[in-house]
Amino acid sequence: MREERQKVPGIVYRIEEYEKWGNVSKVCRYYGISRKTFYKWYRWYELFGIRGLGDKRAGPRRKRHPEITQQQELRIKQLRKEYIRYGKEKLAVLYERRYGEKISSWKIYRVIKKYNLYWEPVKNEKLRKRRKLAETKKRITELEKKEIDGLFFQIDTKVIWCYPAKRYIFSAVEKDTKIAFSRMYKNNSSYNARDFLLRLYCLVNGRFKYLQTDNGSEFLKYFEDACRSLNLEHYFSRVRTPEDNPAIERYNRTLEEEFLQMGNYIDNPDVFNPLLTEWLIEYNFNRPHQSLGYLSPMEFLSQKQGGKVLPIYPTCTSSCQTAFSCAILFLTTRSFTSISVFLLSNMFLSRNIPLRFFGTPLLN
Repeated sequence: MREERQKVPGIVYRIEEYEKWGNVSKVCRYYGISRKTFYKWYRWYELFGIRGLGDKRAGPRRKRHPEITQQQELRIKQLRKEYIRYGKEKLAVLYERRYGEKISSWKIYRVIKKYNLYWEPVKNEKLRKRRKLAETKKRITELEKKEIDGLFFQIDTKVIWCYPAKRYIFSAVEKDTKIAFSRMYKNNSSYNARDFLLRLYCLVNGRFKYLQTDNGSEFLKYFEDACRSLNLEHYFSRVRTPEDNPAIERYNRTLEEEFLQMGNYIDNPDVFNPLLTEWLIEYNFNRPHQSLGYLSPMEFLSQKQGGKVLPIYPTCTSSCQTAFSCAILFLTTRSFTSISVFLLSNMFLSRNIPLRFFGTPLLN
């Protein structure tokens, strides 16, 4: 906080000390402030009293205003009403023809926006907001020109409505290896989306730089903040284009057919997530995938990297599979006991697996 914005009682006390001692230099040295700052406070205090010591307006004293006269506004309004479907460039040409003076299309746009002179005002406002939001989003088509190093995850939310409860399953699938991770939440807020992203990031030891989602509101705000803090590039699918994220769409169908429809749905996340974990272990280690040549995702990843897999991805031996299972269980439940964490940490340390996710907020 700047010196000018220190608390008012403290400033008043310094001024009283000056009036008591009668020495500005002594007061400034004692409280560690400059003489210039003290005299500024003292001048405001003499002119306005205590009110003069509050925070001042930080904006500019004079703001620029559009250089357009009232007569020009009236002319533009009349012209716009006559040609309601014309754009600002065409209206600028007609304005010059009718009134014999040039006017910028930007001034015409400002008048149209000020008085809401649109053919369909409500529809135009919705379109404007949608365009403004789309300008800040990086579309997945931009990623086609880049070379992806590491893993690339597609993330989506599956809504489950079973009266009276409505639940959401966040899922992530690696585009090439089909490695999957899922977790159920009670709502699809961006806070829960961030929690899911942090768990995914810990599970793969941060071995990905790019991720893709749809345009849902849950992938904004806190989710975007998490992407920035983790240095992840977030790309969005095009609107109404499921072809942009086929891997996650196919996984959602598999999750529906092979797990949910088999009678495994429970609306309590604390009970459902451990069951989902067991199925995820089966999906990643044992289930043959046709797109992978009837290999499991872990077998395909091992072959793809020449037998060298990521630290969090052990090879498919029983003991290592148990370690991976514990990792998924740790990241899909919050009911881990201290003994379980101790056994899991010893199991990971014996295989030189980084424990960068231990001690994180995920242990709450």
